[in-house]
Amino acid sequence: MKRTHLSLAIGLVIGLSGSPVLHAQDTAGAPSVDKAKQLDQITVTARKREETLQDVPIAVSAFTAQSLEKQNVQNLADLQGKVPSLQIYAARGSNTTLTAYIRGIGQADPTWGFDPAVGIYLDDVYVARPQGAVLDVFDVSRIEVLRGPQGSLYGKNTIGGAIKYVSNPLPTKTEGAVEVTAGTHGEKDIKASIGGASADKVWRGRAAVASEHNDGFGKNLNTGSRNGNKNTNSARATIGYFPSDHFNAQLEVDGVRDNSNPRGAKMLIANKFDPAYAPLSSNFDTRGGMAQLNNTTLYGTGLTLNWVASSDWTLKSVTAVRGSHTDTAIDFDTLPEKIADVTAMYKDHQFSEELQANYDAGGSLHGVAGLYYFNGSASGQIHNIFLGSPPYSTLGYSLYGSTGGRIGTRSLAAYGDFTWDINPSWSLDVGVRMTRETKSALIQNYGYADETFSTPISVAANFSGSHTTNNASPKVSLDWSVNDNVKLYASYSTGFHSGGYNIRANCTAIPTSCRPIKDEKVQSYELGSKMTFFDDALMMNTALFRNVYSDIQLSVFTSYTLPNGSQGFFGDFTNAGKGHIDGLEEEFAWKPADGWTLSGNFAYLHTKYTEFLSGGVNIADQQKFTNAPKWSGGLSLENTRPVGNGGSLTARVNYTYQTMVYPETTLSPLIAQGAYGLWNAGIIWQIDQPWSLSLQGTNLANKSYRTTGYNIGSLGIITGFYGAPRMVTLSARYTF
Repeated sequence: MKRTHLSLAIGLVIGLSGSPVLHAQDTAGAPSVDKAKQLDQITVTARKREETLQDVPIAVSAFTAQSLEKQNVQNLADLQGKVPSLQIYAARGSNTTLTAYIRGIGQADPTWGFDPAVGIYLDDVYVARPQGAVLDVFDVSRIEVLRGPQGSLYGKNTIGGAIKYVSNPLPTKTEGAVEVTAGTHGEKDIKASIGGASADKVWRGRAAVASEHNDGFGKNLNTGSRNGNKNTNSARATIGYFPSDHFNAQLEVDGVRDNSNPRGAKMLIANKFDPAYAPLSSNFDTRGGMAQLNNTTLYGTGLTLNWVASSDWTLKSVTAVRGSHTDTAIDFDTLPEKIADVTAMYKDHQFSEELQANYDAGGSLHGVAGLYYFNGSASGQIHNIFLGSPPYSTLGYSLYGSTGGRIGTRSLAAYGDFTWDINPSWSLDVGVRMTRETKSALIQNYGYADETFSTPISVAANFSGSHTTNNASPKVSLDWSVNDNVKLYASYSTGFHSGGYNIRANCTAIPTSCRPIKDEKVQSYELGSKMTFFDDALMMNTALFRNVYSDIQLSVFTSYTLPNGSQGFFGDFTNAGKGHIDGLEEEFAWKPADGWTLSGNFAYLHTKYTEFLSGGVNIADQQKFTNAPKWSGGLSLENTRPVGNGGSLTARVNYTYQTMVYPETTLSPLIAQGAYGLWNAGIIWQIDQPWSLSLQGTNLANKSYRTTGYNIGSLGIITGFYGAPRMVTLSARYTF
């Protein structure tokens, strides 16, 4: 294939460093091509229509089922280090509550009152809450990660980006798989799927289950119970009716049950209210006095109707109901004493309806238009015990408080995104989203006489309110196909994240905490390229962007002085001010020889607050963005060799790296994680057509690293949550 001076120049300027999962476009008709040395192509639906990844002028990473298996991606959190500018991990003490940031934009507080800034979509259905959203990867067709604001193409407007989990399609013949895994730390997993169809293929069905268990990575030395022992069970079933080539209906039901114990947090400094307890050497052991409770149930039902109305128009309806319920105990201090012991219950319910109309007459204009309706309610009750043990309880310093209420969200939107192919080389894409979203709230926060929480003695907040947003989010993109190998694009898009109310508001101490939170907005400017070289043996995708960010929403701990002179605090939610995020992202994959693939990604982020008001003073120079490392990336080397009986042996070694990151808004240097790298490796033996064995290792150097933590200065609490230690697993898989 041809290589132009322009494409080579861009490639040399950018350099080689990118993602293992990007694939080249179709090269049918190219002469004298060695298929064994070509990268595989992948089809995505980032623009609501099927396109090869290299044809889409959007910053998107995509993982097929095969690449997910090779990269040992067992749940969404395992995408960390595999997608540029993505920070994703289990939130604080949970195994399945999600924290996700893309390009420095995300949600650090996983409580029930706030919407995530990175949208999770399960088979086209938006998942509104982070509880249970660390989805297990099983019976999956692909996962797509779109970076930057998504509005003109997706149901729920998300300001940071979107993660699309796409299940396997319904089969036309009987097929299935069973996989059994055992490993260190008591890892015991089973994943299974089966699908089939009636003789006439009118009725089709599929069911899949996953059960994952381990012993955790530490224990509570006070009670002897395990910390963070994984105990999750997931299931998904779909039935489809296909009476003709022009219409089909598919009903999907899914659920997750997480009965894991809370993950243990490491006390980083001795607590000033109980200094006799020195920090433990283990990252995962605790001495807490609370019950090990962290149960989450997630469920959903979706009905998808597809109708080919004509040769030009395809119509689609996605109707869904989802919900979750969480009961958790949070021992902030990690000690037997009740310095900060919290129990919480969250629940939510959502209904959504999306109508899409896709137009493609085979001419120069094609695109999608849609209507979206969302009606959701999230509620919770949190009981807080602060300084509830002697001598503080006998001296009258104890505080007993509750945070309760509900947040309702009603959103109605119309969106459209159309592409005009001006000529064979130039295309113009224009989109817009019109949204009207209302947040209603009932906030009831009280102080109590004791830990029975039966006698209110003070009112921190007792009010209701409603906040309505009308927003227009436009998008425009121009792309130029220089030749068959090089596509360049420039885009401008906007996104917004609606405000609402702080569920932890304290109107008495901080009256402004009971005012509505402003919508945060972002304007995103992006230049990018999609390039292939050497007969599609080398692929390089680049994105250069600037995000202008305003009314940034942040979750912070705010302290105040009580009448008796002691310090109180509450979780505040505020609009910080303004800032900008500049970045460069690169993904690449190269097959230098038959059987060999070198791939990777890197990202550079430069984040800066330009306005951060505290007490009327601009302290922007003292603030930093959270979950936004300056440099991050990964590199993977893979080799596949044929073996007897038609089998193969694939070996992989992978290294991921990131520089210092601040995971929480206090910017505590004790919780901040310095630069670190992780080594991972795997060997997959495809014995024959149905059987395979997989030996996988993660964090092979047993690196100690923090993902997040708590800094509650008024209660002397500084703790950190750590990523998993070295893990080695052996899996056997049978397909039929």
